[in-house]
Amino acid sequence: MRNVVLYQLVSLDGVAEEPGDWFTDGGPELFENLGEIIGTQDAILLGRGTYDYWVDFWPTSEVEPFASFINDTEKHVFTSSPPDKEWPNSTFVNDPAAEYVAQLKEQPGGDIGIHGSIELAQSLWAAGLIDELKLVVGAAVAGHGRRLFKEDGTLQQLDLAELQHTARGSLLVTYRRPDGAR
Repeated sequence: MRNVVLYQLVSLDGVAEEPGDWFTDGGPELFENLGEIIGTQDAILLGRGTYDYWVDFWPTSEVEPFASFINDTEKHVFTSSPPDKEWPNSTFVNDPAAEYVAQLKEQPGGDIGIHGSIELAQSLWAAGLIDELKLVVGAAVAGHGRRLFKEDGTLQQLDLAELQHTARGSLLVTYRRPDGAR
């Protein structure tokens, strides 16, 4: 079975919205970490908002290693209507996300990544479909913005799989759901 891996930049207070001015660590450790994460992924899950936000930037971007990855990898975009702009390697999904992702996990292949797409990540987390959290925790309290986890969730214990830090103070953290906790 394939793993669904959520990669997200978050502030110390859990804000996962566009980092804007609260995330200032652009050190080489971040790009190396990202390269390792995307190196295992051969499919991406995106919400419609992230798709619309990224479609104007990434197809012409030279920010590596992510630009080649996001442009060349199959993107499964959850939307109720077709977008205005096309992006190669995009499949538009109108099915319920949990059902679709559960079926996708059963297919052969590498890891399935979620990048951005907070609302989609929240719904898949609630459905027990995210296997790993790969978080970059910035050394900042954002103070406002959408958070990765909703306050109405239930307690879920995770296993710490890996912890590193960057020279600029960010934490690179991998958590996994305990075996059998899906």
